[in-house]
Amino acid sequence: MAKLQNKDIEPFLDQPGNLYVAALFYGEDTGLVKERAKRLSYAVVDDPIDPFQTAEISVGQLKEEPALLFDEMTAISLTGGRRLVLLDRAGNGQTEAIELVLNDPTITSFTSFLLVEAGTLGPRDSLRKLFENHERGVAIPCYLDDSNSLERVIQQTLNQHGLKIEPTALTYLTENLGTDRKVTRSELEKLVLFKGRSGGYVTLDDVTSNIGNGAPLARDDVAFATANGDQAALDRALLKCQMVGEHPVAILHAVIRHFQRLHLLAVKATQSGDVIRLIKSHRPPVFYKHQPIIERQLQQWPPRQLAKAMGILTRAELDCKKAGLPAEAICGRALIRIANAVRKIQPY
Repeated sequence: MAKLQNKDIEPFLDQPGNLYVAALFYGEDTGLVKERAKRLSYAVVDDPIDPFQTAEISVGQLKEEPALLFDEMTAISLTGGRRLVLLDRAGNGQTEAIELVLNDPTITSFTSFLLVEAGTLGPRDSLRKLFENHERGVAIPCYLDDSNSLERVIQQTLNQHGLKIEPTALTYLTENLGTDRKVTRSELEKLVLFKGRSGGYVTLDDVTSNIGNGAPLARDDVAFATANGDQAALDRALLKCQMVGEHPVAILHAVIRHFQRLHLLAVKATQSGDVIRLIKSHRPPVFYKHQPIIERQLQQWPPRQLAKAMGILTRAELDCKKAGLPAEAICGRALIRIANAVRKIQPY
């Protein structure tokens, strides 16, 4: 039984071994779920696209034929070797069918492997609990990139194409990417194509000319509008996020990250008082166009009120991850509540 830790995920994707017969990829970063699942599929079979080696099952098919998953896992590969079975968009409704597969001793990792993709699952969700507690299943979380992991992805991608990046450009990217690995990869590929194969440095002008037409800037707009208490701007930013398909958890994650940065700076400001210096020396660096906005917000928000806001946001994020609850409504109410509270806060 296992829930892989971050340090163990990369080696497992390349060499899954024979201990497990099924793997679950879950989390709010759907792009990362797809990326890791695809990578593992190539470690399980030679050609995951080959219909003789791979069978794809939908949740709808499994509802109509409850025995379909078991049948596919016990089918013999027509080309010999191991057989891969893919189940996409799974949830708690498929737990029982998957458990039958895991419990059957005739199904081994030498004959077949089940790869399950899911969205956000809480610790109490039966599907996640099954994989975390069963000795023949492994659960692989796919959480949103933080600034450190996102920076690694950016650096690695650019290095592969002989490119380096200026610090200000890297700061901009880490602030405007990261809530979906597929989107991050797509934006970086667009940047690489723009720079061509000549190598050299990626500049801030390169980045601002090519990145940010959609979700990344929309999340920034939500965070800044919330902290500014600008209800009209918040409504526009949330609408933009909705139009580009942003998940409420990703939006809340971005706003939480912004308030965490404000809180850290606010606490330090109570000790040194030099807000401008603190903002300029903050790590990871604050994008220069955002520095005056953050300075104004620090004048408005005391540390104690920032802590309260983070509590509201964190509770909303947890509620959004619970099955059956209206995530968009929970996210919107939390952000509006904080934005409305700004007018009541007594500034320094």
